[in-house]
Amino acid sequence: MPQAPAEESLGHFDYVIVGAGSAGCVLANRLSADGRRRIAILEAGGNDDWIWFHVPVGYLYAMGSPRADWCYKTEAETGLNGRSLNYPRGKVIGGCSAINGMIYMRGQSSDYDGWRQLGNVGWAWDDVLPYFRKSEDQARGADALHGAGGDLRVEDMRLSWEVLNRFRDAAAENGIPRVEDFNRGSNEGCGYFQVNQWRGRRVSMAGAFLKPALKRRNLQLFTQAQALELSFDGKRVTGLLLGYHGKTVRIEAAGGVLLAAGAINSPQLLMLSGIGAGAELARQAIPLRHELSGVGSNLQDHLQLRLIYRVSGLPTLNTQIDSPLAKAGMVLRYALYRRGPMTMAPSQLGAFTRSGPAYAMPNLEYHVQPLSLDSFGEPLHSFDAFTASVCNLRPLSRGRVSLASADPYRPPAIAPNYLSDPADRAVAADAIRLTRRIVLESEAFRPHRPEEYLPGPAFRSEAELIHAAGNIGTTIFHPVGTCRMGQREGAVVDARLRVHGLEGLRVIDASVMPAITSGNTNAPTVMIAEKAADMIAEDEAAHRAA
Repeated sequence: MPQAPAEESLGHFDYVIVGAGSAGCVLANRLSADGRRRIAILEAGGNDDWIWFHVPVGYLYAMGSPRADWCYKTEAETGLNGRSLNYPRGKVIGGCSAINGMIYMRGQSSDYDGWRQLGNVGWAWDDVLPYFRKSEDQARGADALHGAGGDLRVEDMRLSWEVLNRFRDAAAENGIPRVEDFNRGSNEGCGYFQVNQWRGRRVSMAGAFLKPALKRRNLQLFTQAQALELSFDGKRVTGLLLGYHGKTVRIEAAGGVLLAAGAINSPQLLMLSGIGAGAELARQAIPLRHELSGVGSNLQDHLQLRLIYRVSGLPTLNTQIDSPLAKAGMVLRYALYRRGPMTMAPSQLGAFTRSGPAYAMPNLEYHVQPLSLDSFGEPLHSFDAFTASVCNLRPLSRGRVSLASADPYRPPAIAPNYLSDPADRAVAADAIRLTRRIVLESEAFRPHRPEEYLPGPAFRSEAELIHAAGNIGTTIFHPVGTCRMGQREGAVVDARLRVHGLEGLRVIDASVMPAITSGNTNAPTVMIAEKAADMIAEDEAAHRAA
Protein backbone atom coordinates (compact mmCIF):
# COMPACT_ATOMS: atom_id res chain seq x y z
CA MET A 1 0.00 0.00 0.00
CA PRO A 2 1.56 3.38 -0.95
CA GLN A 3 2.89 5.18 2.10
CA ALA A 4 2.82 8.88 2.89
CA PRO A 5 5.81 10.73 1.39
CA ALA A 6 8.84 10.64 3.65
CA GLU A 7 10.48 13.96 4.40
CA GLU A 8 13.42 12.64 6.39
CA SER A 9 16.26 10.59 4.90
CA LEU A 10 18.50 8.17 6.77
CA GLY A 11 21.17 8.83 4.16
CA HIS A 12 22.63 7.75 0.85
CA PHE A 13 24.48 4.45 0.62
CA ASP A 14 25.95 2.25 -2.07
CA TYR A 15 23.99 -0.76 -0.87
CA VAL A 16 21.10 -1.12 1.54
CA ILE A 17 20.67 -4.60 3.02
CA VAL A 18 17.12 -5.35 4.17
CA GLY A 19 17.27 -7.82 7.05
CA ALA A 20 20.04 -8.53 9.54
CA GLY A 21 19.40 -12.26 9.62
CA SER A 22 21.91 -14.91 8.59
CA ALA A 23 22.33 -13.74 4.98
CA GLY A 24 22.25 -10.05 5.81
CA CYS A 25 24.97 -10.36 8.45
CA VAL A 26 27.28 -12.13 6.00
CA LEU A 27 26.62 -9.55 3.28
CA ALA A 28 27.29 -6.65 5.65
CA ASN A 29 30.63 -8.14 6.63
CA ARG A 30 31.86 -9.05 3.16
CA LEU A 31 30.68 -5.94 1.31
CA SER A 32 32.07 -3.53 3.88
CA ALA A 33 35.45 -5.26 4.13
CA ASP A 34 37.38 -3.17 1.57
CA GLY A 35 36.20 0.15 3.02
CA ARG A 36 35.10 1.59 -0.33
CA ARG A 37 31.39 0.81 -0.25
CA ARG A 38 28.95 2.62 2.03
CA ILE A 39 26.65 -0.06 3.47
CA ALA A 40 23.46 0.21 5.52
CA ILE A 41 21.82 -2.83 7.08
CA LEU A 42 18.24 -2.65 8.32
CA GLU A 43 16.71 -4.83 11.03
CA ALA A 44 13.02 -4.59 11.93
CA GLY A 45 13.74 -6.24 15.29
CA GLY A 46 16.21 -5.19 17.95
CA ASN A 47 19.64 -5.96 19.36
CA ASP A 48 20.61 -9.29 20.91
CA ASP A 49 21.00 -7.89 24.44
CA TRP A 50 19.20 -10.75 26.22
CA ILE A 51 20.98 -13.66 27.87
CA TRP A 52 18.80 -16.27 26.16
CA PHE A 53 20.15 -15.26 22.75
CA HIS A 54 23.58 -16.50 23.86
CA VAL A 55 23.02 -19.48 26.18
CA PRO A 56 22.31 -22.43 23.84
CA VAL A 57 19.28 -23.73 25.71
CA GLY A 58 17.77 -20.25 25.42
CA TYR A 59 15.79 -21.32 22.35
CA LEU A 60 13.26 -22.72 24.84
CA TYR A 61 12.61 -19.17 26.06
CA ALA A 62 13.15 -17.26 22.81
CA MET A 63 10.74 -19.15 20.57
CA GLY A 64 7.30 -17.75 21.20
CA SER A 65 8.57 -14.67 23.03
CA PRO A 66 7.61 -11.37 21.34
CA ARG A 67 11.03 -10.07 22.36
CA ALA A 68 12.77 -12.60 20.12
CA ASP A 69 10.22 -14.02 17.71
CA TRP A 70 7.75 -12.51 15.24
CA CYS A 71 5.34 -15.21 16.46
CA TYR A 72 3.89 -16.00 13.05
CA LYS A 73 1.35 -18.78 12.56
CA THR A 74 0.48 -20.82 9.49
CA GLU A 75 -2.95 -21.02 8.00
CA ALA A 76 -5.00 -24.05 9.05
CA GLU A 77 -3.41 -26.98 7.20
CA THR A 78 -5.56 -29.69 5.67
CA GLY A 79 -2.64 -32.14 5.75
CA LEU A 80 -2.25 -31.53 9.48
CA ASN A 81 -5.91 -32.35 10.15
CA GLY A 82 -6.87 -28.69 10.28
CA ARG A 83 -4.16 -27.57 12.70
CA SER A 84 -2.34 -24.23 12.49
CA LEU A 85 1.33 -24.20 13.53
CA ASN A 86 3.43 -21.63 15.32
CA TYR A 87 6.05 -20.44 12.83
CA PRO A 88 9.00 -18.86 14.66
CA ARG A 89 11.08 -16.20 12.87
CA GLY A 90 13.91 -14.32 14.59
CA LYS A 91 13.07 -10.75 15.64
CA VAL A 92 16.62 -9.64 16.35
CA ILE A 93 19.97 -9.08 14.70
CA GLY A 94 21.15 -12.50 13.60
CA GLY A 95 17.57 -13.39 12.68
CA CYS A 96 16.69 -17.04 13.07
CA SER A 97 20.33 -17.90 13.85
CA ALA A 98 19.73 -16.22 17.23
CA ILE A 99 16.95 -18.65 18.17
CA ASN A 100 17.51 -21.75 16.02
CA GLY A 101 18.91 -25.20 16.79
CA MET A 102 22.52 -24.20 15.96
CA ILE A 103 23.03 -27.31 13.79
CA TYR A 104 25.70 -26.96 11.10
CA MET A 105 24.48 -28.93 8.09
CA ARG A 106 25.25 -28.36 4.42
CA GLY A 107 22.97 -30.95 2.82
CA GLN A 108 23.99 -33.34 0.07
CA SER A 109 26.21 -32.61 -2.92
CA SER A 110 23.37 -33.76 -5.19
CA ASP A 111 21.19 -30.90 -3.88
CA TYR A 112 23.45 -28.32 -5.47
CA ASP A 113 24.12 -30.36 -8.59
CA GLY A 114 20.34 -30.41 -8.93
CA TRP A 115 20.22 -26.61 -8.73
CA ARG A 116 22.74 -26.49 -11.58
CA GLN A 117 20.74 -28.95 -13.64
CA LEU A 118 17.78 -26.59 -13.37
CA GLY A 119 19.87 -24.04 -15.30
CA ASN A 120 21.48 -22.16 -12.42
CA VAL A 121 25.06 -21.90 -13.64
CA GLY A 122 27.62 -21.62 -10.85
CA TRP A 123 25.58 -23.38 -8.15
CA ALA A 124 26.80 -27.00 -8.43
CA TRP A 125 28.49 -28.67 -5.46
CA ASP A 126 31.99 -27.98 -6.75
CA ASP A 127 31.02 -24.31 -7.18
CA VAL A 128 29.58 -23.80 -3.70
CA LEU A 129 32.00 -25.93 -1.63
CA PRO A 130 34.67 -23.17 -1.55
CA TYR A 131 32.11 -20.82 0.01
CA PHE A 132 31.19 -23.31 2.71
CA ARG A 133 34.90 -23.66 3.48
CA LYS A 134 35.48 -19.90 3.39
CA SER A 135 33.13 -19.09 6.26
CA GLU A 136 33.92 -22.16 8.37
CA ASP A 137 36.10 -22.31 11.46
CA GLN A 138 36.01 -26.05 11.98
CA ALA A 139 37.16 -27.12 15.46
CA ARG A 140 38.48 -30.40 14.01
CA GLY A 141 40.73 -28.50 11.60
CA ALA A 142 40.83 -27.95 7.86
CA ASP A 143 40.88 -30.54 5.10
CA ALA A 144 39.74 -30.76 1.49
CA LEU A 145 36.10 -30.37 2.53
CA HIS A 146 36.34 -28.17 5.63
CA GLY A 147 37.77 -24.78 6.42
CA ALA A 148 39.45 -23.42 9.55
CA GLY A 149 39.96 -19.81 10.52
CA GLY A 150 36.71 -18.52 9.04
CA ASP A 151 34.14 -16.42 10.85
CA LEU A 152 31.64 -19.18 11.66
CA ARG A 153 32.72 -21.49 14.46
CA VAL A 154 31.70 -25.15 14.15
CA GLU A 155 32.23 -27.39 17.19
CA ASP A 156 31.30 -30.82 18.49
CA MET A 157 28.54 -31.22 21.06
CA ARG A 158 29.69 -30.76 24.65
CA LEU A 159 27.53 -33.55 26.10
CA SER A 160 26.14 -36.97 25.24
CA TRP A 161 23.31 -39.12 26.55
CA GLU A 162 23.06 -42.87 26.99
CA VAL A 163 19.56 -42.86 25.48
CA LEU A 164 20.96 -41.25 22.33
CA ASN A 165 23.80 -43.74 22.18
CA ARG A 166 21.22 -46.52 22.36
CA PHE A 167 19.35 -44.99 19.42
CA ARG A 168 22.61 -44.89 17.48
CA ASP A 169 23.16 -48.59 18.20
CA ALA A 170 19.59 -49.37 17.20
CA ALA A 171 20.02 -47.43 13.96
CA ALA A 172 23.13 -49.48 13.16
CA GLU A 173 21.07 -52.66 13.65
CA ASN A 174 18.78 -51.31 10.94
CA GLY A 175 21.52 -50.60 8.41
CA ILE A 176 22.21 -46.94 9.30
CA PRO A 177 25.97 -46.79 9.89
CA ARG A 178 27.75 -44.72 12.51
CA VAL A 179 29.35 -41.57 11.07
CA GLU A 180 31.33 -38.70 12.56
CA ASP A 181 30.85 -36.05 9.86
CA PHE A 182 27.59 -35.23 8.08
CA ASN A 183 29.14 -32.54 5.89
CA ARG A 184 31.21 -34.33 3.28
CA GLY A 185 28.71 -34.43 0.41
CA SER A 186 26.75 -37.48 1.54
CA ASN A 187 25.23 -37.25 4.99
CA GLU A 188 24.10 -40.88 5.24
CA GLY A 189 24.51 -42.41 8.68
CA CYS A 190 23.92 -41.68 12.36
CA GLY A 191 25.96 -39.49 14.69
CA TYR A 192 26.05 -36.42 16.87
CA PHE A 193 25.47 -33.12 15.10
CA GLN A 194 28.07 -30.38 15.03
CA VAL A 195 26.85 -26.98 16.15
CA ASN A 196 27.55 -23.27 15.77
CA GLN A 197 28.90 -22.71 19.26
CA TRP A 198 32.06 -21.34 20.82
CA ARG A 199 32.95 -23.10 24.06
CA GLY A 200 29.35 -23.61 25.09
CA ARG A 201 27.91 -20.32 23.83
CA ARG A 202 25.66 -19.88 20.80
CA VAL A 203 27.33 -18.37 17.74
CA SER A 204 24.67 -16.44 15.85
CA MET A 205 25.45 -14.85 12.51
CA ALA A 206 25.31 -11.45 14.23
CA GLY A 207 28.10 -12.53 16.55
CA ALA A 208 30.11 -14.22 13.81
CA PHE A 209 29.79 -11.68 11.00
CA LEU A 210 27.91 -8.48 11.84
CA LYS A 211 29.33 -7.29 15.15
CA PRO A 212 32.99 -7.52 14.07
CA ALA A 213 32.13 -5.57 10.91
CA LEU A 214 30.29 -2.80 12.77
CA LYS A 215 33.68 -1.47 13.85
CA ARG A 216 34.10 -0.26 10.27
CA ARG A 217 33.12 3.33 9.58
CA ASN A 218 31.50 2.47 6.25
CA LEU A 219 28.87 0.14 7.76
CA GLN A 220 25.80 1.39 9.63
CA LEU A 221 23.14 -0.70 11.38
CA PHE A 222 19.59 0.57 11.87
CA THR A 223 17.41 -1.47 14.26
CA GLN A 224 13.64 -1.11 14.71
CA ALA A 225 13.64 -0.23 10.99
CA GLN A 226 10.60 -1.78 9.31
CA ALA A 227 10.77 -1.90 5.51
CA LEU A 228 7.49 -0.55 4.11
CA GLU A 229 8.05 -0.58 0.36
CA LEU A 230 10.75 -0.23 -2.26
CA SER A 231 11.35 3.06 -4.07
CA PHE A 232 11.70 3.16 -7.85
CA ASP A 233 12.91 5.24 -10.73
CA GLY A 234 11.24 3.47 -13.64
CA LYS A 235 12.40 -0.14 -13.50
CA ARG A 236 15.31 0.64 -11.17
CA VAL A 237 15.06 0.25 -7.40
CA THR A 238 16.63 3.26 -5.72
CA GLY A 239 15.96 2.69 -2.04
CA LEU A 240 13.15 2.12 0.44
CA LEU A 241 10.58 3.74 2.65
CA LEU A 242 10.90 2.67 6.28
CA GLY A 243 8.99 2.87 9.49
CA TYR A 244 11.69 4.04 11.88
CA HIS A 245 11.01 4.98 15.51
CA GLY A 246 7.49 6.16 14.78
CA LYS A 247 8.25 8.04 11.57
CA THR A 248 8.17 7.21 7.87
CA VAL A 249 11.64 7.87 6.46
CA ARG A 250 13.50 7.06 3.28
CA ILE A 251 16.90 5.61 2.57
CA GLU A 252 18.74 5.72 -0.76
CA ALA A 253 20.79 2.98 -2.42
CA ALA A 254 22.94 4.03 -5.38
CA GLY A 255 24.27 0.53 -6.05
CA GLY A 256 21.15 -1.40 -5.21
CA VAL A 257 18.92 -2.90 -2.55
CA LEU A 258 19.84 -6.37 -1.29
CA LEU A 259 16.74 -8.09 0.02
CA ALA A 260 17.72 -10.54 2.76
CA ALA A 261 14.56 -10.67 4.85
CA GLY A 262 14.08 -14.42 4.56
CA ALA A 263 11.69 -16.79 2.86
CA ILE A 264 8.64 -15.25 4.54
CA ASN A 265 9.36 -11.53 4.54
CA SER A 266 11.30 -11.10 1.30
CA PRO A 267 8.29 -12.05 -0.85
CA GLN A 268 6.06 -10.00 1.43
CA LEU A 269 8.08 -6.83 0.78
CA LEU A 270 8.16 -7.50 -2.95
CA MET A 271 4.39 -7.83 -3.03
CA LEU A 272 3.87 -4.73 -0.86
CA SER A 273 5.98 -2.89 -3.43
CA GLY A 274 3.83 -4.02 -6.35
CA ILE A 275 6.06 -6.88 -7.50
CA GLY A 276 4.28 -10.20 -7.87
CA ALA A 277 1.23 -11.80 -9.39
CA GLY A 278 -1.16 -9.10 -10.53
CA ALA A 279 -4.28 -10.96 -9.43
CA GLU A 280 -2.92 -11.41 -5.92
CA LEU A 281 -1.94 -7.75 -5.60
CA ALA A 282 -5.34 -6.66 -6.87
CA ARG A 283 -6.98 -8.46 -3.95
CA GLN A 284 -5.15 -6.05 -1.63
CA ALA A 285 -5.67 -3.02 -3.90
CA ILE A 286 -1.92 -2.73 -4.49
CA PRO A 287 -1.07 -1.31 -7.94
CA LEU A 288 0.95 -3.72 -10.06
CA ARG A 289 4.39 -2.32 -10.78
CA HIS A 290 6.11 -5.45 -12.13
CA GLU A 291 4.51 -8.81 -12.90
CA LEU A 292 6.39 -11.79 -11.43
CA SER A 293 3.98 -14.64 -10.86
CA GLY A 294 6.42 -16.70 -8.77
CA VAL A 295 6.78 -14.26 -5.87
CA GLY A 296 5.62 -16.09 -2.75
CA SER A 297 5.01 -19.42 -4.46
CA ASN A 298 7.16 -22.59 -4.26
CA LEU A 299 7.24 -22.50 -0.44
CA GLN A 300 8.99 -25.64 0.85
CA ASP A 301 9.61 -26.70 4.42
CA HIS A 302 10.67 -29.78 6.34
CA LEU A 303 7.77 -31.28 8.27
CA GLN A 304 9.02 -33.23 11.29
CA LEU A 305 6.98 -36.09 12.70
CA ARG A 306 7.58 -36.10 16.46
CA LEU A 307 7.46 -39.69 17.67
CA ILE A 308 7.84 -40.05 21.45
CA TYR A 309 8.89 -43.23 23.29
CA ARG A 310 8.75 -43.92 27.02
CA VAL A 311 11.72 -45.91 28.34
CA SER A 312 12.73 -47.56 31.59
CA GLY A 313 16.19 -47.43 33.12
CA LEU A 314 17.48 -44.77 30.76
CA PRO A 315 17.81 -41.28 32.26
CA THR A 316 16.43 -38.41 30.18
CA LEU A 317 16.16 -34.69 30.76
CA ASN A 318 12.49 -35.14 31.70
CA THR A 319 13.28 -36.51 35.13
CA GLN A 320 16.74 -35.00 35.60
CA ILE A 321 15.27 -31.50 35.60
CA ASP A 322 12.58 -32.22 38.18
CA SER A 323 14.26 -31.00 41.34
CA PRO A 324 15.46 -27.47 42.18
CA LEU A 325 18.77 -29.03 43.22
CA ALA A 326 19.24 -30.62 39.78
CA LYS A 327 18.45 -27.34 38.08
CA ALA A 328 20.92 -25.51 40.29
CA GLY A 329 23.57 -28.07 39.43
CA MET A 330 22.99 -27.55 35.72
CA VAL A 331 23.33 -23.78 36.09
CA LEU A 332 26.51 -24.17 38.16
CA ARG A 333 28.04 -26.61 35.70
CA TYR A 334 27.36 -24.21 32.86
CA ALA A 335 28.69 -21.20 34.75
CA LEU A 336 31.92 -22.96 35.72
CA TYR A 337 32.65 -25.17 32.73
CA ARG A 338 30.23 -24.22 29.91
CA ARG A 339 29.07 -27.82 29.85
CA GLY A 340 25.97 -29.82 30.63
CA PRO A 341 22.33 -29.55 29.51
CA MET A 342 22.44 -25.75 29.20
CA THR A 343 24.73 -26.19 26.18
CA MET A 344 22.14 -28.42 24.49
CA ALA A 345 20.96 -27.80 20.99
CA PRO A 346 17.29 -28.80 20.61
CA SER A 347 18.51 -31.98 18.89
CA GLN A 348 21.83 -33.65 19.58
CA LEU A 349 21.78 -36.88 17.58
CA GLY A 350 21.03 -37.04 13.88
CA ALA A 351 20.49 -39.77 11.34
CA PHE A 352 20.08 -39.74 7.57
CA THR A 353 18.63 -42.72 5.78
CA ARG A 354 16.15 -43.86 3.12
CA SER A 355 12.45 -44.46 3.67
CA GLY A 356 12.62 -47.22 1.06
CA PRO A 357 14.79 -48.79 -1.66
CA ALA A 358 13.50 -46.44 -4.39
CA TYR A 359 15.68 -43.59 -3.14
CA ALA A 360 19.26 -43.24 -4.37
CA MET A 361 20.21 -40.85 -1.53
CA PRO A 362 18.91 -40.52 2.02
CA ASN A 363 15.51 -38.86 2.00
CA LEU A 364 14.89 -38.86 5.76
CA GLU A 365 16.55 -36.92 8.57
CA TYR A 366 16.16 -37.75 12.26
CA HIS A 367 16.56 -35.23 15.06
CA VAL A 368 16.72 -37.25 18.28
CA GLN A 369 16.27 -35.55 21.66
CA PRO A 370 16.72 -36.92 25.20
CA LEU A 371 13.46 -35.29 26.30
CA SER A 372 9.79 -35.11 25.42
CA LEU A 373 7.02 -32.55 25.66
CA ASP A 374 3.67 -31.96 24.05
CA SER A 375 4.94 -28.88 22.16
CA PHE A 376 7.61 -26.20 22.48
CA GLY A 377 6.81 -23.96 25.42
CA GLU A 378 5.03 -26.76 27.30
CA PRO A 379 6.55 -28.51 30.36
CA LEU A 380 8.61 -31.64 29.88
CA HIS A 381 6.82 -34.89 30.58
CA SER A 382 7.16 -36.28 34.10
CA PHE A 383 8.34 -39.71 32.88
CA ASP A 384 11.56 -40.75 31.13
CA ALA A 385 11.10 -40.54 27.37
CA PHE A 386 12.86 -39.39 24.23
CA THR A 387 11.72 -37.85 20.95
CA ALA A 388 12.67 -39.23 17.55
CA SER A 389 11.62 -36.55 15.07
CA VAL A 390 11.86 -37.58 11.43
CA CYS A 391 11.37 -35.39 8.36
CA ASN A 392 11.11 -35.93 4.62
CA LEU A 393 14.19 -34.14 3.27
CA ARG A 394 12.88 -33.47 -0.22
CA PRO A 395 9.11 -32.94 0.00
CA LEU A 396 7.12 -32.51 -3.20
CA SER A 397 4.35 -30.50 -1.53
CA ARG A 398 4.48 -26.80 -2.34
CA GLY A 399 2.91 -23.96 -0.42
CA ARG A 400 2.67 -20.20 -0.63
CA VAL A 401 3.33 -16.95 1.20
CA SER A 402 0.70 -14.35 0.31
CA LEU A 403 -0.49 -11.03 1.62
CA ALA A 404 -3.12 -11.11 4.34
CA SER A 405 -3.22 -7.32 4.24
CA ALA A 406 -1.66 -4.33 2.49
CA ASP A 407 -0.48 -3.19 5.92
CA PRO A 408 3.29 -3.89 6.11
CA TYR A 409 3.06 -4.25 9.89
CA ARG A 410 0.75 -7.24 9.61
CA PRO A 411 2.22 -10.71 9.01
CA PRO A 412 1.66 -12.42 5.68
CA ALA A 413 -0.44 -15.53 5.22
CA ILE A 414 1.75 -18.64 5.40
CA ALA A 415 0.34 -21.83 3.87
CA PRO A 416 3.03 -24.56 3.60
CA ASN A 417 0.48 -27.08 2.23
CA TYR A 418 2.14 -29.94 4.11
CA LEU A 419 1.42 -33.52 2.96
CA SER A 420 -0.61 -32.29 -0.02
CA ASP A 421 1.41 -34.46 -2.42
CA PRO A 422 0.60 -38.21 -2.30
CA ALA A 423 4.31 -39.10 -2.40
CA ASP A 424 4.89 -37.09 0.79
CA ARG A 425 2.08 -38.91 2.54
CA ALA A 426 3.60 -42.26 1.56
CA VAL A 427 7.03 -41.17 2.87
CA ALA A 428 5.43 -40.07 6.15
CA ALA A 429 3.82 -43.47 6.68
CA ASP A 430 7.06 -45.26 5.84
CA ALA A 431 9.00 -42.98 8.21
CA ILE A 432 6.74 -43.94 11.13
CA ARG A 433 7.16 -47.64 10.29
CA LEU A 434 10.95 -47.30 10.13
CA THR A 435 11.09 -45.45 13.45
CA ARG A 436 9.08 -48.20 15.10
CA ARG A 437 11.51 -50.82 13.78
CA ILE A 438 14.50 -48.88 15.09
CA VAL A 439 13.06 -48.35 18.57
CA LEU A 440 10.62 -51.17 19.23
CA GLU A 441 12.32 -54.08 17.43
CA SER A 442 16.01 -53.48 18.18
CA GLU A 443 18.19 -55.33 20.66
CA ALA A 444 19.67 -52.00 21.78
CA PHE A 445 16.37 -50.83 23.32
CA ARG A 446 14.91 -54.17 24.35
CA PRO A 447 16.15 -54.00 27.99
CA HIS A 448 14.46 -50.62 28.39
CA ARG A 449 10.95 -51.72 27.34
CA PRO A 450 10.17 -48.83 24.98
CA GLU A 451 6.52 -47.84 24.61
CA GLU A 452 5.18 -45.53 21.90
CA TYR A 453 3.57 -42.48 23.51
CA LEU A 454 3.03 -40.58 20.23
CA PRO A 455 1.41 -41.19 17.84
CA GLY A 456 0.45 -44.38 19.68
CA PRO A 457 0.31 -48.06 18.69
CA ALA A 458 -3.32 -47.91 17.55
CA PHE A 459 -2.30 -46.33 14.24
CA ARG A 460 -1.40 -49.23 11.93
CA SER A 461 -2.88 -49.04 8.42
CA GLU A 462 -1.60 -46.71 5.70
CA ALA A 463 -4.58 -44.38 6.14
CA GLU A 464 -4.19 -44.39 9.92
CA LEU A 465 -0.47 -43.62 9.70
CA ILE A 466 -1.10 -40.70 7.35
CA HIS A 467 -3.69 -39.37 9.77
CA ALA A 468 -1.19 -39.85 12.62
CA ALA A 469 1.41 -37.88 10.67
CA GLY A 470 -1.09 -35.03 10.45
CA ASN A 471 -1.53 -35.18 14.22
CA ILE A 472 2.16 -35.14 15.18
CA GLY A 473 3.72 -33.20 12.30
CA THR A 474 5.19 -29.77 12.93
CA THR A 475 7.62 -27.44 11.24
CA ILE A 476 11.33 -27.80 11.78
CA PHE A 477 11.72 -24.14 10.78
CA HIS A 478 13.25 -24.51 7.29
CA PRO A 479 11.10 -22.40 4.91
CA VAL A 480 12.75 -21.78 1.53
CA GLY A 481 12.01 -21.22 -2.13
CA THR A 482 9.54 -18.32 -2.25
CA CYS A 483 11.72 -16.19 -4.58
CA ARG A 484 13.27 -19.08 -6.42
CA MET A 485 16.30 -18.86 -8.66
CA GLY A 486 16.06 -19.85 -12.33
CA GLN A 487 14.98 -18.93 -15.84
CA ARG A 488 11.80 -20.96 -16.14
CA GLU A 489 8.25 -19.79 -15.53
CA GLY A 490 7.80 -18.78 -11.92
CA ALA A 491 11.44 -17.90 -11.23
CA VAL A 492 11.97 -14.62 -9.39
CA VAL A 493 15.75 -14.16 -9.60
CA ASP A 494 18.44 -15.24 -12.05
CA ALA A 495 21.55 -17.23 -11.19
CA ARG A 496 23.23 -14.02 -10.01
CA LEU A 497 20.25 -13.39 -7.71
CA ARG A 498 19.05 -10.32 -9.64
CA VAL A 499 15.28 -9.91 -9.74
CA HIS A 500 14.06 -10.62 -13.26
CA GLY A 501 13.13 -7.49 -15.18
CA LEU A 502 14.31 -4.96 -12.61
CA GLU A 503 17.58 -3.17 -11.92
CA GLY A 504 19.20 -2.45 -8.59
CA LEU A 505 17.46 -5.29 -6.72
CA ARG A 506 18.70 -8.70 -5.64
CA VAL A 507 17.23 -11.27 -3.29
CA ILE A 508 19.87 -13.03 -1.18
CA ASP A 509 18.50 -15.46 1.39
CA ALA A 510 16.88 -18.90 1.68
CA SER A 511 13.96 -17.78 -0.49
CA VAL A 512 16.11 -18.13 -3.64
CA MET A 513 16.64 -21.89 -3.22
CA PRO A 514 14.90 -23.59 -6.16
CA ALA A 515 14.67 -26.81 -4.13
CA ILE A 516 15.14 -27.33 -0.42
CA THR A 517 18.46 -28.78 0.73
CA SER A 518 18.67 -32.22 2.34
CA GLY A 519 19.21 -30.98 5.87
CA ASN A 520 19.12 -27.90 8.06
CA THR A 521 19.14 -24.67 6.10
CA ASN A 522 21.22 -22.09 8.00
CA ALA A 523 24.63 -23.13 6.64
CA PRO A 524 23.36 -23.11 3.01
CA THR A 525 21.96 -19.61 3.60
CA VAL A 526 25.37 -18.41 4.79
CA MET A 527 26.90 -19.98 1.67
CA ILE A 528 24.40 -18.17 -0.58
CA ALA A 529 25.35 -14.83 0.96
CA GLU A 530 29.08 -15.56 0.69
CA LYS A 531 28.70 -16.34 -3.00
CA ALA A 532 26.42 -13.35 -3.59
CA ALA A 533 28.98 -10.94 -2.12
CA ASP A 534 31.56 -12.21 -4.60
CA MET A 535 29.09 -11.93 -7.48
CA ILE A 536 28.32 -8.32 -6.55
CA ALA A 537 32.04 -7.49 -6.54
CA GLU A 538 32.47 -9.24 -9.90
CA ASP A 539 29.57 -7.30 -11.42
CA GLU A 540 30.99 -4.03 -10.11
CA ALA A 541 34.36 -4.80 -11.71
CA ALA A 542 32.68 -5.70 -15.01
CA HIS A 543 30.70 -2.44 -14.93
CA ARG A 544 33.85 -0.38 -14.32
CA ALA A 545 35.63 -2.15 -17.18
CA ALA A 546 32.75 -1.64 -19.63
